[in-house]
Amino acid sequence: MFSFQDQFSAASKAHFDAQVELINTLTSKAFEGIEKVIELNMSATKASLEEYATSSKQLAGAKDPQEFTSLAAAQAQPNAEKAVAYSRHLAGILSSTQSEFAKAAETQIAETSRKVSTLIDEISKNAPAGSENAIAVLKSVVGNANAGYEQLTKSTKQAVEAIESNMNTAAKQFTQATEKTTRTAKK
Repeated sequence: MFSFQDQFSAASKAHFDAQVELINTLTSKAFEGIEKVIELNMSATKASLEEYATSSKQLAGAKDPQEFTSLAAAQAQPNAEKAVAYSRHLAGILSSTQSEFAKAAETQIAETSRKVSTLIDEISKNAPAGSENAIAVLKSVVGNANAGYEQLTKSTKQAVEAIESNMNTAAKQFTQATEKTTRTAKK
């Protein structure tokens, strides 16, 4: 049978190892997300530069101000659609990265909770008489920590959903404004 100190030491080491593993996992997920954002930005920049060169040539070749305005208006709609597509892709990357973070954290927290509960049960079996109140307080602290984590997870998910909704609304409004501007310019 292990002593209380041995159990606590083993649990502390296991918890520390789990925290290091969680940090490594989250760091890996963060770098994956950053790589995707960089790749998206590189692709968007390259495409934008190519399109800018093409549209500049077209605009420079305009014979009169009306043709220039017409060409500029014709380019506005596809550019707006590309901006909307970019923002949706970026939102998808951010949402996916957040989801991976949440999944990794949930898994780690669940495992840690299980281990802590097991440790508390073992300690309570070997605890000296009169320590029931301390064990009850410890169980309460663990329960409150788990409830707090669950609330944080819910709040984070709600925040991500709100951000996605706001980005979709902004993209829709941007597209509508661009379409209106394009129609006005064509008249």
